[in-house]
Amino acid sequence: MTIKAPTLNIGGLGADPLTQRINEKQEKWTYKIAVLSGKGGVGKSTVAVNLAAALAKKGYFVGILDADIHGPNVAKMLGVDRAEVLAEKMEDGRFEMIPPMNDFLGQTTPIKVMSMGFLVPDDQPIIWRGALVTKAIKQLLGDVNWGSLDFMIIDFPPGTGDEILTVTQTLKLDAAVIVTTPQEVALLDTGKAVNMMKKMEVPYVAVVENMSYLICLHCGGEIDIFGKGGGKKLAEKEGVDFLGGIPIDLKAREASDAGMPIVLYEDTVAAKAFMEIVDKLVEKLEAMRGGKEAPDESKEE
Repeated sequence: MTIKAPTLNIGGLGADPLTQRINEKQEKWTYKIAVLSGKGGVGKSTVAVNLAAALAKKGYFVGILDADIHGPNVAKMLGVDRAEVLAEKMEDGRFEMIPPMNDFLGQTTPIKVMSMGFLVPDDQPIIWRGALVTKAIKQLLGDVNWGSLDFMIIDFPPGTGDEILTVTQTLKLDAAVIVTTPQEVALLDTGKAVNMMKKMEVPYVAVVENMSYLICLHCGGEIDIFGKGGGKKLAEKEGVDFLGGIPIDLKAREASDAGMPIVLYEDTVAAKAFMEIVDKLVEKLEAMRGGKEAPDESKEE
């Protein structure tokens, strides 16, 4: 049977049973990928959403968790922000939430989405300390009926805070995609995020540069408003792969507001950039899983 999703029962969470449920669920997820950044404002959620949509466009079954509790945007960007979240009663008496899905009129396989934004009114702030935020994220992982997935994408909050540490210790991540912009200030913070994931022994860490350049509306030329090549230089310095750069495209803003990822606008440069990034990411992960030596993206011109 189905009912409306209950309010998160933060105070009653039991750490051991919840962690056990997460462990059981993640066995059904082939690849678990964290998307994070050292600072806010670099378009991290935009990258996470478009990675998910690009993977689903290629036929993979994808789930995406918006773990940015204080600023959840993923549901809006995927066009399910008005969806009603239901829950089903399990055999042990618990209720598990059913994640809303969107296939963009058949353009992708259905993408499963879960976000704190579904459970809290748009204008209501979440004023919680770190421990409550961490527990909420874990419940969104362990008390949601995610089912079998080829890719689970976790959109983390900015920075290198406690909630990221705790969830990274709970999930057996296969990869971390670090999002930056080209300018020096962003690169300083991005380096911290890269090194955090390396210290957490995430098997594959890579950098994606967002807002690499602006596409001129008049001539179609490239304008390096934030500098050039910073993301690749950072990846080379830290010894991780550089998956590619994504330009600023006004259609991306319009697409996000409309709940349509830019990667589905096939005629845009940004869409092509995202598809190339996903191709590299999938190739790398499959090569690692198969025990083969994957190409070193950080050394490619």
